[in-house]
Amino acid sequence: MHQVISNIIVKHVNKMSGIKTYTVFIAILFSLISSYNCNIKAQSFPSEITLPSYKSGHIQGIAYDDKNNCMYVSYTTMLVKVDMNGRVLGSVTGLLGHLGCLTFNKEEGRVYGSLEYKDDEIGKGILKSKNASALNGSAFYIAIFDVDKITEEDMSAEKDGIMTTVNLPTVLDDYNADVSFGGNSVKHRFGCSGIDGVSFGPHLNQADDKMYLTVAYGVYGDVNRTDNDYQVLLQYDTKKWKKYERPLSQGNMHRNGPRNPDLTCFVKTGNTSYGVQNLTFDKNSNLWFMACYAGKKTGYPNYTLFAVDENKPVVKKPLDGVSYMETGFVKPFLRGWHYPYGTTGICPLGNGLFYFTLHNKTEKGDGGVLKLFKWNGLNDIPFERVE
Repeated sequence: MHQVISNIIVKHVNKMSGIKTYTVFIAILFSLISSYNCNIKAQSFPSEITLPSYKSGHIQGIAYDDKNNCMYVSYTTMLVKVDMNGRVLGSVTGLLGHLGCLTFNKEEGRVYGSLEYKDDEIGKGILKSKNASALNGSAFYIAIFDVDKITEEDMSAEKDGIMTTVNLPTVLDDYNADVSFGGNSVKHRFGCSGIDGVSFGPHLNQADDKMYLTVAYGVYGDVNRTDNDYQVLLQYDTKKWKKYERPLSQGNMHRNGPRNPDLTCFVKTGNTSYGVQNLTFDKNSNLWFMACYAGKKTGYPNYTLFAVDENKPVVKKPLDGVSYMETGFVKPFLRGWHYPYGTTGICPLGNGLFYFTLHNKTEKGDGGVLKLFKWNGLNDIPFERVE
């Protein structure tokens, strides 16, 4: 490969003369090295990883740990740690709530995931599948896993000291709220159905060196409301969270957490079915990606994947169709697609590479395959397969 680079450089330099030659030579060199590094990076990740199957719910999200070179997979009520061949390294079980999207905090070496306990159809379905009785009310948490402690299968989420939780009271307030719409009182402010998408990334409205945890609402797909056409993103500085972290006790759920987020941001995409399923920030493109189930409102294209440009400024303005709130911080989305992948897992790996989860079902339960893709830019097909 190095000989190929040398030959190409010589070929181009021989065509040039004068002071311009050195500048062009450096430009060519950096371009070729960048391309070479990208190819090496792609070769370091398997093109496919077959994941195990479990009867614990379908795959909700994935995260990559570059320190330990392994993946973490959410199966709705359990977390599974696998190597890059799909071999199970350990698992955390015993959850009676909905564990959703995952994100890895490189600085801490911990996995963060959305965890919700609620009294709707989804929550009741989980309890029924586990033959468990109702819990003491709805609650919304960020679950934080000390992944180095996940060393064997079927470790307890409550008893083995692996997982702590931080409560998000803002979400519960919006979930429980009664708001006035069209002269009637309706439940769930902004259509809030809870939380799902989570990702670490930069602040959406200011330039600093911090990485914030961004938490996306689930949003009910009610076509008769106009206050549910935004994706709602909450941002938190998790460096302040140690004082809130508590072990999980599903029989006596704690309420320790930050009273308010550092920022609440709205992205008008049109209503989707259950909001952002997977959220991720890609440093390579400086884009946020939001994967959703398609909405059903006829006035919108009902995309399933959205890109939000981190560089686009947030504007404080009235929220369309939200009569009970004067203004909010609004960030536009850059582009949307009808894309088939992302709702069960999207994970950036660097250099424009991503893993997407493709769900499957076997006699052993719900499983999937991680497939390697490369960002294709803001084209009609945003990602292309890497074989």
